[in-house]
Amino acid sequence: MNEQPINQNNSAEVKQKRMFSAIQPSGNLTLGNYLGAIKNWRILQDEYDSIFSVADLHALTVRQNPAELRKNTLGMAASLIACGIDAKKHPLFIQSHVAEHAELSWILSCFTMFGELSRMTQFKDKSKKNADNINAGLFTYPSLMAADILLYNTEVVPVGEDQRQHVELARDIAIRFNSIYGDVFNVPESFIPTYGARVKSLAEPTKKMSKSDDNQNAYVLILDDKDTVMRKFKRAVTDSEAEIVFREGKDGINNLLTIMSAFTGKSIAELEAEFAGKGYGDFKMAVGETVADSLAPIRERYDELMKDKAYLEECIKEGAERASYIACRVLSKVYKKVGLLPRIR
Repeated sequence: MNEQPINQNNSAEVKQKRMFSAIQPSGNLTLGNYLGAIKNWRILQDEYDSIFSVADLHALTVRQNPAELRKNTLGMAASLIACGIDAKKHPLFIQSHVAEHAELSWILSCFTMFGELSRMTQFKDKSKKNADNINAGLFTYPSLMAADILLYNTEVVPVGEDQRQHVELARDIAIRFNSIYGDVFNVPESFIPTYGARVKSLAEPTKKMSKSDDNQNAYVLILDDKDTVMRKFKRAVTDSEAEIVFREGKDGINNLLTIMSAFTGKSIAELEAEFAGKGYGDFKMAVGETVADSLAPIRERYDELMKDKAYLEECIKEGAERASYIACRVLSKVYKKVGLLPRIR
């Protein structure tokens, strides 16, 4: 089950733990996506033997415009690289380009209990949002997510709190399979970085920032230009007080301080001292300037990548080849264990 790190720059004598991370191609990333997840991936990528994927198969649980899905898939790969993921050092691939994901998903669905899937909170939430399309894929996609993770002998999965349940299910499936067939899968651990910022809506700061919000001023996209970023922060909801401090009941100011801290590296206490006596207007403009200036290099790099599709496609092709090398070995072992006849080549 053990193998040499796929990061060729690592010494074979120091084996890093393997980390797997994936994100759906849902279009432009929000500030919440970036600060809550992608920035952490960039920081963690060299601490682990890292693999990254754009999970386009997962996106099919809701109806997609085919042209938009293809555009968003390539755009998400470009966004990850623009945000600092090193696709030449760490495999970055499109999920559907590694067929072993779908193949292992079917095997694992036969080891996933109906009751386990019924308890998935995301299935319940998405069923309410897509009442006219509660399909089997929406119900069983945690088995595909388990396949994503277990295909690579993954040891660490960085997730938000809302995804921890899926990693726990992947663990349960791995343990169940191993109890029947022996030591086949690594049992992964979920990892929730303590330094990931939980960004709230600029319009309703008690809610999570989401681009599905009807109010476009509620969220900032990482590809927004400076004027757009500044306008959205200028309109950010605060409160009727005039004190820039982090405390209960000041959700809007708390959110802005959290964002400012995430980009500057300054503590909340340092920011409170820096803006003591200043008005909310000045503070919101300062946060907007900081965010816009920090995102500018990402937007520029994204534009470069989308103009050089040959390079972008080369990255995801190489990533799929490297990922498939590992996935094929794991899947072959699984097929043999469950009694499937080997392919005649």
